[in-house]
Amino acid sequence: MPAPPVVAVASCSLSQSSRSHRLALAAVASVQSVGAKPELVDLREWDLPICDGGGSFDHPSVAALSSAIGRASAILISAPVYNYDLNAAAKNLVEMTGKAWVEKPVGFLCAAGGDRSYMSPIGFANSLMFDFRCLIIPRFVYCTRTDFDDDGTLGASLHERVDALARTAVDLANALAWVKRNPGNGS
Repeated sequence: MPAPPVVAVASCSLSQSSRSHRLALAAVASVQSVGAKPELVDLREWDLPICDGGGSFDHPSVAALSSAIGRASAILISAPVYNYDLNAAAKNLVEMTGKAWVEKPVGFLCAAGGDRSYMSPIGFANSLMFDFRCLIIPRFVYCTRTDFDDDGTLGASLHERVDALARTAVDLANALAWVKRNPGNGS
């Protein structure tokens, strides 16, 4: 029996009162509930330099984060939406650790201020597909403050959507692992 997949959950908000961080924590719990191993990558806890295309890649945090992403069988990005796009910290994470993302399923959990930024992860997803051949999970979670209860917890519908994304990430990770163990059987 193969080991359960590791799913990295990247919490990309740098805010201490982040709704996207609450999404990330819910995703960690959901991944664990389906028998996989979650690994929370909370960017607030990392001293990650801004990508400068040169010396920033030598920073010790880059190797450690690349290793965490590299161990994962799938990745869930939980990020706030700023100005109709994922935040700069999410983009910087990919720029600094890009090669570790190659051919992994990737899903998105997005927290936005309004409902008009629904397509915000598409450009980010395109980059991951073209640059690193990631398999983008077509189901993603998009929410606003109205999807949270008054005490800041995830509402029931939002929790169900996070669970569905986590299950899909684990299923895809397991399917890809099977294909790699059984080359030629799927064609």
